[in-house]
Amino acid sequence: MELFEWIRLIVGGIFILCGLVVFFTELFGVFRFRYVLNRMHAAAMGDTLGISCCLIGLIIFSGINFTSLKLLLIVIFLWFASPVSSHVLARLEVATNENLSSECSVYEDLETLQADMAADEHDADGKGGAL
Repeated sequence: MELFEWIRLIVGGIFILCGLVVFFTELFGVFRFRYVLNRMHAAAMGDTLGISCCLIGLIIFSGINFTSLKLLLIVIFLWFASPVSSHVLARLEVATNENLSSECSVYEDLETLQADMAADEHDADGKGGAL
């Protein structure tokens, strides 16, 4: 039984360390990127993945009990809430930023975007394959 406890300790520790690495990568992205949508993307991805890894590590440490169920419900809630809140913040930025075209490409309609994407795909195929 002692071997099982060591395996739980090692696997749980690996998940928590992976979560911390994701958090530090998120911090680097938030402070390094200049544009708000890039920062928000780094923060949202880091929060979702980092918190999930840390909580999964804690679930492994805790074993199978009611506390693990609560932690799992928190992970599931974060998986739903973080992308939704990021999407709302991104839409707010797009709606309120008057100089959005200076930061990124803005397409007025879907047909223009699809034509641009098809042209990019055609150019990539002509140069020896997709990027």
